[in-house]
Amino acid sequence: MQKRTVFRLAAGTAALGAATFAYGSLIERNRFTLRRYDVPVLAPDAEPLRILHLSDLHMMPDQRRKQRWVASLAGTDPDLVLVTGDNLADPAAVPGALRALQPLLDFPGAFVFGSNDYRGPVWKNPFTYFNPNREYRQGVELPVEDLREVFVGAGWADLNNARVSMKAGGRRIELVGVDDPHIERDDYASVAGPVPADAELSIGLTHSPEPRVLNEMAADGLDLLLAGHTHGGQVCVPFVGALVTNCDLPRQMARGLHRWPGTDSWLHVSAGVGTHPTAPVRFACPPEATLLTLIPR
Repeated sequence: MQKRTVFRLAAGTAALGAATFAYGSLIERNRFTLRRYDVPVLAPDAEPLRILHLSDLHMMPDQRRKQRWVASLAGTDPDLVLVTGDNLADPAAVPGALRALQPLLDFPGAFVFGSNDYRGPVWKNPFTYFNPNREYRQGVELPVEDLREVFVGAGWADLNNARVSMKAGGRRIELVGVDDPHIERDDYASVAGPVPADAELSIGLTHSPEPRVLNEMAADGLDLLLAGHTHGGQVCVPFVGALVTNCDLPRQMARGLHRWPGTDSWLHVSAGVGTHPTAPVRFACPPEATLLTLIPR
């Protein structure tokens, strides 16, 4: 009788695990969600400004459902589109990524790249994400320069270790960005400095939300910091949240809008639209894009 009980318990646990995997891989990872936040960073009496934040598409060539959903976000009519990297997941993915992003190129925009824009993903044991000292490996080269050429050709600002001032929504906006800190391509020192007095809004972009970068951006007085990379934890525990962030960011800040500790800056971390192609599962963390409505303080 005891052996039979143990067998039933094991069989039930296996069935629950299989059902959870099926839900996460077939349903939740395709449950695309548009999140909305109000961010109080503008001057008193200023008109709202809408920013569409996209990250971590991890696009594969045949992901037409994801491509159609991202393209439909042009209907949000943003004043500014900001993309925080990891657009690609396959050497043949640029056409698919452009099917998704082409309608958004009609709006003012800016971007930084992530590690999976430069090199493709490789299979790894998901449990290695719990080891902060694991060896980092990447796969084949990706056609990142083809993607950069299209973005820049459409008028989007390349913020990979760069700083620009641009007009969007009738406002003068100071934009500062770094290349991906996750693979140590960042050089914030080359673009650091206080926000100009004539800027009505200042925003920092980074793919990986490493505190060492965010601290420097906040110290320079940037109003809003945007990042991706974490996938919001990708597989979360209800009422607990993310188990890992794949960087030094605290788990409690793995996604969503937060005040950066000890500063006046706001941080938004996107849980991202896609998943690593070798781990195409989400649980309690659906794929997302975010419409940030900037309002007066």
